[in-house]
Amino acid sequence: MTDARSDLNDLRDRTRQFARERDWAPYHTPKNLAMALSVEVAEVAEHFQWLATGTADEISDAQRAAIRHELADVLLYLVQLADKMDVDLHAAAVDKMVLNAIKYPVGRKL
Repeated sequence: MTDARSDLNDLRDRTRQFARERDWAPYHTPKNLAMALSVEVAEVAEHFQWLATGTADEISDAQRAAIRHELADVLLYLVQLADKMDVDLHAAAVDKMVLNAIKYPVGRKL
């Protein structure tokens, strides 16, 4: 079993190095990263836009591969934005799940 926190730190370190090697730091402001993240999320949504139900069985293998790449872009921009904002994504997600469990207790209807 892998450690999610270590995996996120590995991605953070890889994206830092990738940007550093290309001198992209001046462009990787929180605003720019948030905007890029929103664009990538929209690109994920595009794959589902005109499907009848949006269930997984409507997706071809080629579409699955494209969605996989777009989800990777979303994750990478999210990791970079969290890095710039000094947010531990794993801890933030765990904390948010606790808050969600309080807000939406078992048995509560939507």
